[in-house]
Amino acid sequence: MNRLDNKVCLVTGAASGIGKRIAEVYAAHGAKVVIADLKIDAAEVAAREIRDAGGDALAVAMDVTDEQQVVDGVAKTIARYGRVDVLVSNAGIQIVNRVTDFSFGDWKKMLAIHLDGAFLTTRECMKDMQARGEGGAIIYMGSVHSHLASKLKAPYVTAKHGLLGLCRTVAKEGGEHGIRANVICPGFVRTPLVDKQIPEQAKELGISEDEVVKNVMLKDTVDGEFTTVDDVANVALTLAAFETNALTGQSLVVSHGWFMQ
Repeated sequence: MNRLDNKVCLVTGAASGIGKRIAEVYAAHGAKVVIADLKIDAAEVAAREIRDAGGDALAVAMDVTDEQQVVDGVAKTIARYGRVDVLVSNAGIQIVNRVTDFSFGDWKKMLAIHLDGAFLTTRECMKDMQARGEGGAIIYMGSVHSHLASKLKAPYVTAKHGLLGLCRTVAKEGGEHGIRANVICPGFVRTPLVDKQIPEQAKELGISEDEVVKNVMLKDTVDGEFTTVDDVANVALTLAAFETNALTGQSLVVSHGWFMQ
């Protein structure tokens, strides 16, 4: 069950964190995995680790905000493996600030990585999926912030909400081609991205780092626990392996009950 034998899975931002774990889980379940990342050296290391564990992996350099790099990265994937069956649009960053203090440059940077990157990778992978006529899966890394807002995260919340709209449109357009699109919406996962936010939010909110974790990040969970990379990767595996349009256009929240829908 949930096997991905011979499926070609391209994961962006896969040199570390959630993306890396998704790539590892996919490879362990039979997929050929493409590690697409801005940091090509780190991507090469991640790909090598998968190969050393008996998997099949390729590293490609990809700044998802650079149209040509996305086009070239997907072309390199197809040249190597002949196809793209699964796209996981995972690359992302976080910048926290109050709306009144956000620079326009930071705003545009955030939206470019999360939304432009999702669009560009979707467009290129979807072209291949449609041309082959064998379906496929597109998975976006949203967030609980796809459904809720938090202070200090205006562009992040805006972008993550936007992914729901892109996903639903892709699900509509892809349906006749057997292409499914869904969004994973994790709660706080203890990655370097989140670790960086803890002192930043403590400073902005005038509280201790422990209070940020307990009273901001995990306050509304059912058990006071962080979501793990394995939690997210296992949902990504289910979405990649699901074979019909019964599960498309949806957002699956993985947050220890922080947000329930």
